[in-house]
Amino acid sequence: MLKTDKTSQEIFEAYKAAPRVPERGMGERVALINIDLQRRYTDTATFPSAYEGHPRQFEAVNQLSTAVRALGTPVIWAYVAYLPDGSDAGWWSKLSDNEMSLHKVGHGSPQAEIDPRLHVDRERDLMLHKRMSSAFFETHLTSFLIFNKIDTLIVTGGATSGCVRGTVMDALSHGYRVIVPEECVADREEGAHYANLYDIAFKYGDVKPVDDVLTALSKLGAKQGN
Repeated sequence: MLKTDKTSQEIFEAYKAAPRVPERGMGERVALINIDLQRRYTDTATFPSAYEGHPRQFEAVNQLSTAVRALGTPVIWAYVAYLPDGSDAGWWSKLSDNEMSLHKVGHGSPQAEIDPRLHVDRERDLMLHKRMSSAFFETHLTSFLIFNKIDTLIVTGGATSGCVRGTVMDALSHGYRVIVPEECVADREEGAHYANLYDIAFKYGDVKPVDDVLTALSKLGAKQGN
């Protein structure tokens, strides 16, 4: 095991300056999946489980959503929620038992609501209920992406070290190109955030500034005549 005195952020920034693997790039059919941008994790004024992200996070997610819709491809909002008794939460239901326990987030709970700062198109966007970390696990996400002929998945949301990473790893395993806009993912702990951005960039997908992703989407739209 290599030892270093660098912080996780310094390791990630050094990798960005001199990447050791080529970019995977953007394909021809792009979907955007926004992971757990629900009030449990975004409403810091109300819920102790919430955490701050990049100042541009919500604005940038809205911009990405608009750009992907303009291509005629899906925008997906994944959220976590459980039955009233938490019986479908698996081991999440055994880790704690208090009013903020994850398995107590019901489908109608304010904690399950997508943050109101985000622009959801209820007539076009897919609301994807999940129970575990990865948005692929025991959901119909794979068949939905196949039907829509998607080859590239842009992933935003949180937490970088948890549900974002789990979704990214499964996306790669299913053969998708993966792009993570750096300003659009967040985590409770800075060290975990940057350590996982490094891992994603090195092993699983492209970690790019959101403006670069928006530019690529614009170019794709121009190429396709959208």
